[in-house]
Amino acid sequence: RLAAPGAAMLRRSLWLCLCLCSCPARGLRIHEYLYFQVLSPGDIRYIFTATPAKDFGGVFNTRYDQIHLVPADPPEACGDLNNGVFIQDQIALVERGGCSFLSKTRVIQEHGGRAVIIADNAYDNDSFYIEMIQDSTRRTADIPALFLLGRDGYMIRRSLEQHGLPWAVISIPVNVTSIPTYEMMQPPWTFW
Repeated sequence: RLAAPGAAMLRRSLWLCLCLCSCPARGLRIHEYLYFQVLSPGDIRYIFTATPAKDFGGVFNTRYDQIHLVPADPPEACGDLNNGVFIQDQIALVERGGCSFLSKTRVIQEHGGRAVIIADNAYDNDSFYIEMIQDSTRRTADIPALFLLGRDGYMIRRSLEQHGLPWAVISIPVNVTSIPTYEMMQPPWTFW
């Protein structure tokens, strides 16, 4: 029998392989994961897991080696943004609540964002992914929309506030199959 740390690493490796082997070449769909890495600030330089929207939004057909992850102001992004100029050509970090996932995605798209990452508003959520579905308005969105665990979104925003930074620098998507398991920098608060 494997020792506890070795067994956990083996389970994690097998899980990642199963998740990634099922990804179609055209892009990610529901029940699959997309990974991104925070490059700066350094205290949250981890690889994070997100899930794509179920039935709206685009897919990542481009890899961004360095792009800004800009927290929306106001965080729920249900209307005009105070920092919309910083969202243009970047990725927005939005908080769940106040309006539909599709409405948030459309607000970011209208401000020129390349994608939106919507973090759960339950800051203690470190394991439960929400299925983001289209609302009943028949509207569409073209940019990718991803769901992020509440704890991850909270820790990213908290780090930016502590450092007085308007955004994080991220790489998205990250191919975790090319990273040896022992080098995976995972958030210490999240079990994979």
